[in-house]
Amino acid sequence: MLARPGSVSMSVGAPLLFGLELSGPYMFLLTALVGCGVAWGLIELNNIVRHAAILIAVAGIVMLVPSVSAATIMVQPKALAFGGLGIIVRVIVAQHLSRRDVAEAFRRPSQT
Repeated sequence: MLARPGSVSMSVGAPLLFGLELSGPYMFLLTALVGCGVAWGLIELNNIVRHAAILIAVAGIVMLVPSVSAATIMVQPKALAFGGLGIIVRVIVAQHLSRRDVAEAFRRPSQT
């Protein structure tokens, strides 16, 4: 998208950006960089990044609640299934990162 504007539709990444795709490819790039930074921090067992990942998962849950509620009221099974699955995955991630044994693994000094 950055090299050839217009070659790829901006709506391709819309489900990942929750409306921020209207800001252009730079918001998509910024979101991708944040995601890569969190992934790298989790691989390196950085405790601060673990807390950031939990906050990102909880924010994702909060952002999905209105769409799941709307899908329930409008009786849209496909939207309800995808929204519900998104909430379930985020709850699993937040719960796993909050477990005591995982927290202890992140608190240990690195072995390098």
